[in-house]
Amino acid sequence: MSQCLNPNCLHLNPQSTQICEQCGAKLLLVDRYRAIKILGKGGFGRTFLAIDEFKPSKPRCVIKQFLPDVKGEKSLKKAAELFEREAMRLDELGKHEQIPELFAYFSQEERQYLIQEFIDGDDLAKELAQKGVFSEQQIQELLKDLLTVLKFVHVNNVIHRDIKPENIIRRKRDGKLVLVDFGAAKDTEAADLSVTGTIIGSAAYIAPEQAVGKPKFASDLYSLGATCLHLLTNIEPTELFDVAEGEWIWREYLRDNEIRYELSRVLDKLVEGATKRRFQSVEEVLHALDHQAPLPGIRQVASASSHRAYHQASIAKTQPTPLSVHKLDLKIFQFNFVTIALDQSIVVAKKPKLQTRHFRGKAKYITLKLSQDITMDLVGIPGGQFLMGSPENEPERGNDESPQHSVNIRPFLLGKYLVTQAQWQAVMKKNPARFIHPNRPVEKVSWYDCLEFCQKLSNLIGREFRLPTESEWEYACRGKTNTPFHFGTTITTDLANYNGEYSYEIEIQGKYRHETTEVGSFSSNSFGLYDMHGNLAEWCFDSWHPSYDNASIDGSAWTSNQEKDNRILRGGSWLHLPGCCRSSHRLSAAPNIKSDAFGFRIAASV
Repeated sequence: MSQCLNPNCLHLNPQSTQICEQCGAKLLLVDRYRAIKILGKGGFGRTFLAIDEFKPSKPRCVIKQFLPDVKGEKSLKKAAELFEREAMRLDELGKHEQIPELFAYFSQEERQYLIQEFIDGDDLAKELAQKGVFSEQQIQELLKDLLTVLKFVHVNNVIHRDIKPENIIRRKRDGKLVLVDFGAAKDTEAADLSVTGTIIGSAAYIAPEQAVGKPKFASDLYSLGATCLHLLTNIEPTELFDVAEGEWIWREYLRDNEIRYELSRVLDKLVEGATKRRFQSVEEVLHALDHQAPLPGIRQVASASSHRAYHQASIAKTQPTPLSVHKLDLKIFQFNFVTIALDQSIVVAKKPKLQTRHFRGKAKYITLKLSQDITMDLVGIPGGQFLMGSPENEPERGNDESPQHSVNIRPFLLGKYLVTQAQWQAVMKKNPARFIHPNRPVEKVSWYDCLEFCQKLSNLIGREFRLPTESEWEYACRGKTNTPFHFGTTITTDLANYNGEYSYEIEIQGKYRHETTEVGSFSSNSFGLYDMHGNLAEWCFDSWHPSYDNASIDGSAWTSNQEKDNRILRGGSWLHLPGCCRSSHRLSAAPNIKSDAFGFRIAASV
């Protein structure tokens, strides 16, 4: 068939026809390109599948006809300008093998046309509809494939401005992803990006700054991230953002395609609303993907499918006996701890200064012998009552920290430090850590791995060891305080290892170490426990619950023991923002997740 290109006709004619039977319009463009059928219609025109009759093989191509859906002379002029620029951009960008090549650009019968390469394949919106949601591997491959294309686009000073599933085609012949439709693209060399321009792009995918007419290269990264979230959930990005809470809730819509913690953090940083906290360049994203680098600052991480059943993590065993307080060889150690407070005598508008107070404390502890040279200390935590959760006026608190409720804690033992790599090696005979050093905490261990360690340690010592419950952990962290941190109302990188590029409540310049530190490098709390804030987020035994409604009040674990239950982590890590290190802050992850931000310390009942 031969498709008429007259917008008021569009009659389908016999294949060899030269003139439209219905309106008399010419069917061949520049006596060469014949439209076969309509492919689609956008804001600036129609696209047609066509053939090139100049070549013996009559290869297929795409005709794009300028037909703007705008009113007013000014808008029409702007649309025509954009159409011409698209042709110019394609002429340059089409040199990349994953961007359609421009074959021709011309006017006929007072209408503008461009002819470009036909990409044989389905766009990702169609692929999503036909095959269902994407897997973690597909998203990883999509990012790496498309980011190289986007890098080429940005190097040529172009912002695409309309990245979405419909504009990404998977080419049949090699499976490569091709980025199409540069009709909305912006040439950064020809424009001052600080000046508000035309607002262009698909509403569900555009970044906040683009929505007000100020696109940046990072705007394309936002759109790419939003595209990934759509492909993971089959739900438009606008439905994946909770406006009331101001946060993305895409994890709640994953269905049997859960993804790893590290990749989920990359996606979160891609769709960060604040441009300064978003990836700034393609190179940054590629580096994060290549190094599996986790990134700062979200409340809850993506879950992942369990690779082994819950009962397998517990390993068949004879039940060890609990530690009896009468049989414990308790010793006493002394330690220093500090508190900090804002110096109220400092003049307003001057750089804030903190007053530091030093104290001496003492606590009871026991030492476990793991091997000839390796030992582990557990500190005796006295029983007591405390308010679990955060008050409503605590900065950066989350709804999952409510309601505050009174909990009674029985005495127990808790690791003086996070489990170190040397201790893990002594029990497990291997070291999975990324930041190798015997006295640094072991990381890249899942919740299941921690249970296995506790079981092997129990068999080795002949007593029962376990993960602390969430309420035990918070009680031990607070050390009888009710401030956001056990040393006071704020946190500094002199007292803990976290992402010091950010501050909590007051502007204090800090250090971002980008890695773990040796255990005991900072001051302890008043119970004699080290690194309760930062260094590594610590696994607890409890299942994840979105609030404390119906939570236990006796210090026991709150868990349903379901295989796929997310588990709790506390304390924040070297990569987290300072607010994530608060005593009451809660993270959650699937029990098989491994991250260089996750570790643990052991507990025992007495």
